[in-house]
Order: sequence, then C-alpha cells, then structure tokens
Amino acid sequence: MRGFRFRYGPEVVAGPGVAESLAAHLPPGPVLFVTDGQLLGLGLARPALAGLRKAGHDPVVFADVEADPPEATVLAAVAAGRAGGVVSVVGFGGGSPMDVAKLAALLLGSGEPLEGAWGVDQAKGPRLPLLLVPTTAGTGSEATGIAIITVGETEKRGVVSPHLLADAAFLDATLTLGLPRHVTAATGIDAMVHAIEAFTSARLKNPLSDALARETLRLLAANLLRACDAPDDLEARAAMLLGSHLAGVAFANAPVGGVHALAYPLGGHFHVPHGHSNALMLAPVLGHNLVAAAPLYAELLDCLAPGHPAAGAMQRARAFIDRLADLCAATGLPLRLRDVGVTAADLPLLAAESQKQQRLLVNNPVPIEEADARRLYEAAL
Repeated sequence: MRGFRFRYGPEVVAGPGVAESLAAHLPPGPVLFVTDGQLLGLGLARPALAGLRKAGHDPVVFADVEADPPEATVLAAVAAGRAGGVVSVVGFGGGSPMDVAKLAALLLGSGEPLEGAWGVDQAKGPRLPLLLVPTTAGTGSEATGIAIITVGETEKRGVVSPHLLADAAFLDATLTLGLPRHVTAATGIDAMVHAIEAFTSARLKNPLSDALARETLRLLAANLLRACDAPDDLEARAAMLLGSHLAGVAFANAPVGGVHALAYPLGGHFHVPHGHSNALMLAPVLGHNLVAAAPLYAELLDCLAPGHPAAGAMQRARAFIDRLADLCAATGLPLRLRDVGVTAADLPLLAAESQKQQRLLVNNPVPIEEADARRLYEAAL
C-alpha cells in the first residue's frame, strides 16, 4: 500500500431536530447566519434561529445568497458580519450558502483579501468558529474545506484549504423532508458523482476515501428513488444525508475530476444546477475513462447492484455505467444537453471553458484535452 494522508472532516451531530442545538457549539456573542431567501421564507431556518436567539447569540441573518454565488455576495456577507460584530458563523442551506459561510468565516477571521485565497492552500487563516447545516443531500459542502464561487460572469473558481473545514456539521434530515423531486434527484446524483470520482481520483485515491465512497454509493443507490418517490420518508432522507456527508469527506481527500470539470461550464453559462450538470456529463466521462478505470468501476458495481451477473472487469464496468444511467433516468431528470438549452454551436465554448478547471482535470484517470471535452459534450447533446 502506498503512503497517503487523510484529514477527517468536522465533528458530526446527526439526528432529527439537531439544528435547534447550534448554540451549544458556539462561543458567546453575535453569529452571522448565512442562508438564502427561499429557505427563510419557507420557515426552515426558524427553529435554528429561535435556538440561537434563546441562547443570546443575536443572529445577524444574511439571506441574500443566490445559486452560483458571485464574489460580491461573499463580500456582502462579510460586510454584514463586520457591521454586526459577529464572533462566529453558521451556514444553513445547500452548497451555495455553506460555501459563502465558509469564506465569510475565513475573511472575517483572518482579514485577508479573497483574491489571495483562490486555489489550493493559499488561504492564510485563521477563521471564525464555523458550523454548517445542510438542507439538501448532495453537495457534501459541510464536510469539505472547499468553496466554489462564480468569478466574473461565468468562471467557477475555488478556495481549497483546511481553514475552511467547519468545527461541526449538523445532519438534520427533517430539514430535507418534502424537497421537490428534481432537487432530490440532482443533489443525490451529485453525491454519487463525488463518491465515484473520489474512488477513481488519479492523484490522491486512498483506502479511507475508498471505504467512504463505497458506503456512499450503497446508501444512495438504495435510497435515491425511495426519497424521490416518497419525499417525506425520514429514513430514506437520513440515509441520503449521511451518504452525501460521507462522499464529502471522501472527495475532500481524493479530489473529483472530469465530470465536475465539464459540469462547471454548464452552470456558469447555462445556469444548470450543479447536480443536474453532473448528471448530464456522468455517462460520457465515465465512458471516456474506461480505458484506465474499468477495474475500479467493476469494483463499484456491487455497491449499485449486489449480485449482478456481469463477469470480467470490462463487462462489469460497462454494467456499472449502464446501471448509473438507468438510475439517473428513473429520477426523471432530463439527461441531454439539448434539454437544458445547449446547442451544437455552444460546444466549442464549453470545451474551451472546461480547460480552465485544471485543478480538477489533473485528478481524472484519463486526460481530457479540449478536443476530448468537445467530443464528450457532443456525446451528451
């Protein structure tokens, strides 16, 4: 076994209603509560906020986080925190509020400029105390030291640093009850892609991330359609939330690759939700990777379909990709690029934009040059 390093994620607090107990994990004083307007309007944040107020934390609520948040949103959250004299930060929501909360905690704690933190291990720290509460089962952002922000009009850029790891993640499945089918599907597939790409990561794959990836796929394959079909099934929702978190820990240590690299331009240019964009590019990229990753995909088949009769690495690998495609289709998500407004004329731009994601492409088991990316987008069209 080759040597490796592995960093476990934040403390995990899991169970129905645990989001009401945030105050016990925070220092005295005001807290910046980062969320989005929809969650606030639905009342999902009300119990958590009530618990903070009851404990005297005087939350400063920043609810202006949008999908694919830009730099300006991060800086506005930081300004709100400074004006309120906050001493800690809570991120409550999907990947966007949690990513904004991570960066706000970093910038408020260290005073460093955001432009100096882009990339891997560039953030100086320290950050303010940070708690994260996911309300979808997919991004795994509560488990990672990664934040993705839109720079300029369309470019996705990341900050990757242990300074962004939260002190604790609160997995409260009651917050995910009743999510719309398309959100459940897209976020669940996102978590599956995290696990698959961690398991095949070219640089930092390791036995611990492998174990987490396998368990993620087992949990999600068994519960994704159940959660889609019965949105108030608390047991299925809890399994999805746990799987998403485990995938986050896995890919925080064994980074994702080509599926994500080709998905990001779809979000930047066509505003396709991140999980859905991963679903669109999943089968083409996995097919591209077969030449190198077939033994690994073959190994994962039992996580999706225990006892599948396929024999031989290549046959089992193809069965794995087919089974994933069937699962994605069964959720009801549209799975062609043309379904989200992409045309053949857009493919050169998308292919060129994908090459900006070298941070991710270096992890893919097979190189993806610009010509390869265009071919893969064509296959998905």
